[in-house]
Amino acid sequence: MSEKLQKVLARAGLGSRRKMEVVIQEGRVSVDGKVVGLGERVTDVQVIRVDGHIVKNLTPENTMCRILAYNKPEGEICTRSDEEGRTTVFERLPSLKGARWISIGRLDINTSGLLLFTTDGEFANKMMHPSQQIEREYAVRIFGDVTEAILNRLRMGVQLEDGEAKFLDIKESGGEGINRWFHVVLTEGRTREVRRLWESQGLQVSRLMRVRYGNITLSKQLPQGGWHELNLKEVNYLRKLVDMPKETESKVKVDVTESKFTNPQARIRRAVKKHAQHRKAGERRRTKTRTRS
Repeated sequence: MSEKLQKVLARAGLGSRRKMEVVIQEGRVSVDGKVVGLGERVTDVQVIRVDGHIVKNLTPENTMCRILAYNKPEGEICTRSDEEGRTTVFERLPSLKGARWISIGRLDINTSGLLLFTTDGEFANKMMHPSQQIEREYAVRIFGDVTEAILNRLRMGVQLEDGEAKFLDIKESGGEGINRWFHVVLTEGRTREVRRLWESQGLQVSRLMRVRYGNITLSKQLPQGGWHELNLKEVNYLRKLVDMPKETESKVKVDVTESKFTNPQARIRRAVKKHAQHRKAGERRRTKTRTRS
């Protein structure tokens, strides 16, 4: 059996099929040592390279779609590595054999809350595509005088530098005076969109946290820096949103009526604390090295 090359590359998590088509057209992909063009089909026994690096051909049959829900703290960045030594969202995730975690979207360094990861690159790309219109809900603390006229404009739509944007829903959720909390819902994932919408009205966002993606909500029991793996029912709910076939097995060995956490809360908190201690020790070592040099 053979598949289109761009589909195989997308499944490996290198980007969307359209992006992979561009990479192929640029002559950056080889199969069995020969540079190939668009329209190439490959089998799981052929050696694929992108920019000289081998890409593992993950067929649907040998790939289980796993999804993690991660509670991202402020200060972490959504890249695999950082030249400045800042903490990345991938550092605390469980290790994998023969696969890697791919983030479904991003949160900026000053935003906390729910971030999803998966082992299925094609699924990740479909989830992130603007056409899917999947709801994201955020809790946001606003500094400034929020009037009903401002809320109406944000519901109706305002013009940003990259086009019109709006909140599908806005609900007050506490606070008083010039520091008030709101829950807002949108279906796009444009860069800093929530912040830019409020800033367009002369208001300042002092805290921002994503609390829901689709119907997957951030559990109050999950500490910052902690993660849990979604069960089969939750995985298939998300796959159905993007018209992908159901998974038939899962690494989570609990009934859907039981706790969703694969680790007891005490273990999650210990892991978060251990990671924080490891980061601090590394920072102290780097500081000593710089001082000596």
